[in-house]
Amino acid sequence: MEWALEGVEPPRGLWHGYKAEEYGCDERIRDKTRKILLETDFFIITLGLSEVWYDEETGGVFWRAVPRQHYDPSRHKFRVCSMAETKAALTRIRELVVKHVPNAKLLFTLSPVPLAATFRPVGCITANSVSKAILRAALDEMLREAGDALNRSLFYWPSYEIVTDLFFFRFGPDGRHPHKAIIDFIMRLFEAVHCKSGVTMEEVTALYQKARTENARLSLV
Repeated sequence: MEWALEGVEPPRGLWHGYKAEEYGCDERIRDKTRKILLETDFFIITLGLSEVWYDEETGGVFWRAVPRQHYDPSRHKFRVCSMAETKAALTRIRELVVKHVPNAKLLFTLSPVPLAATFRPVGCITANSVSKAILRAALDEMLREAGDALNRSLFYWPSYEIVTDLFFFRFGPDGRHPHKAIIDFIMRLFEAVHCKSGVTMEEVTALYQKARTENARLSLV
């Protein structure tokens, strides 16, 4: 967002495609991205994980693990972001939105999808628990300090808590992605709360009961 809105060029070599191809900082793309951001009324940002790879030489954080053919152990390092670092990044995102798109609303969610692997010398289940906890705690602290903006221009959507707390059988066969009925409920509830779609809370309540019933049947399979 700093790159698009304020022209702060990130260190080279941080962005790679799925085939490990390197993306540069194309000014035409930046202009298009900036235009889109300035015309946005509602930003929705989903947080995923606290584990990052970074370039020790520049301090830049990669958006995904470093491609094998570009990996340099002398400069490419791994770390778990601290809560303070995460909170600072979230606060910076909000500052950029308020500065450049002052009439826009900003909503954060936390992905319920767990880690499939970790680069830490601990079990993946343990690493995932810590990763989500860091994100959720940092986000909550930032929201608590938002003052009157909370639930007016700054929001949290509890998709993470809906998946982990309201349903006994959360994920499909891969153990990572929520069942379709749960996703449908989350999306309908979002419509009822944040959209002018005509979806009522009564309809959402009925959908929740249906999803709970279907979810309970999974225990019999």
